[in-house]
Amino acid sequence: MTTVTDAPPPPPPPSTALAPEEPPARKPRRRGRLVPYWLLLPGILWLIVFFALPLVYQASTSVQTGSLEEGFKVTWHFATYWDALTDYWPQFLRSVLYAGTATVLCLLLGYPLAYLIAFRAGRWRNVILVLVIAPFFTSFLIRTLAWKTILADGGPVVGALNSLHVLDVTSWLGVTAGDRVLATPLAVICGLTYNFLPFMILPLYTSLERIDGRLHEAAGDLYAKPSTTFRKVTFPLSMPGVVSGTLLTFIPAAGDYVNADLLGSTDTRMVGNVIQTQFLRILDYPTAAALSFILMAAILFMVTFYIRKSGTEDLV
Repeated sequence: MTTVTDAPPPPPPPSTALAPEEPPARKPRRRGRLVPYWLLLPGILWLIVFFALPLVYQASTSVQTGSLEEGFKVTWHFATYWDALTDYWPQFLRSVLYAGTATVLCLLLGYPLAYLIAFRAGRWRNVILVLVIAPFFTSFLIRTLAWKTILADGGPVVGALNSLHVLDVTSWLGVTAGDRVLATPLAVICGLTYNFLPFMILPLYTSLERIDGRLHEAAGDLYAKPSTTFRKVTFPLSMPGVVSGTLLTFIPAAGDYVNADLLGSTDTRMVGNVIQTQFLRILDYPTAAALSFILMAAILFMVTFYIRKSGTEDLV
C-alpha cells in the first residue's frame, strides 16, 4: 500500500510579458532656461538707457567744437582734454586732497562706532543704527546748509575753537583763515566728512558683525593682548568693510560740488564745481564733458590701484 505525500505546488512559470517601460525624462523646456535672462533684462536695459548711452553721448560731446548758438559738431578735437587738464589741474588736486582727507576722517570716526555697534551695543544696536542712517531722512542740501549755520562766524562752535586757540593752529596749517571757519578748506572737509560718514559706518558694521566671536576668545586663551587681537584678528577680517567704506566715501566725495559751493569759497572750488559751471553757466559742453571723463579715468585708476594694494577682493 503506497502513501502519497502532498507536495507544494510548483512555482508559476515566469511571466513572459514585458515590464512597462518608464516614460522618457522630459527635457527641460527652452523657455525655462531663458527665465534668468528675462529677469536680468530690465536691469540691463536700465544700465544701457541711463548709463551706457549717456556715457557715449558725453564721449561724443567731449570731442566736439562749436557754440550753443552755432551748434556743436563732432570734429574729434582731442585737444580739449589737454586744455581742460592744464587749465584746471589745481581743482583736480584739491578734489583728491579734500576727498582723501574726508575719507581718512570717516574711517577714524566710523571704525570705533561700527565696532561698538557690532560687539558692544547689545540691545541698543538697532537704536544706534537708526541714528547712523537718520541723516538720510532729510535732503543732502538741507544737511549741508545746517553746517553753514553751525560754523557761522558768531556761532558757539567758532567761539569755542577760538577760546581753545584751535583756530590758531588750523590757520597756521592753512585750513582756516584767521577767526573764520566758513569759506575755508576746513569747512568743506567737515561737510564732506559729515555727509558721507554713514557710507563708511554701514559697510564696516556689516564686515565686523560677520566675525566669529570665538576667534576673539581663542586669541584671549592664547594670552594675546587686546591690541594684538585687534591687529592680528579683528582688523584683517574687517578689511572688506574698510575697502568698501573707503570706496563708497572717496568716489562721491571726489566729484561732489555742493559742499564746496555752500561751505567754501572760490579758493576751495573742486572739479565738480568747475564741471557744473561749464555745463550750466559758461555752456562749454565739450570742456565739461572732457573734465568729467578725466575725473572718471583718474578715479578708476586710483580705485584699481587701491583694491590691488589692499590685498582683498571680497567687498561687502
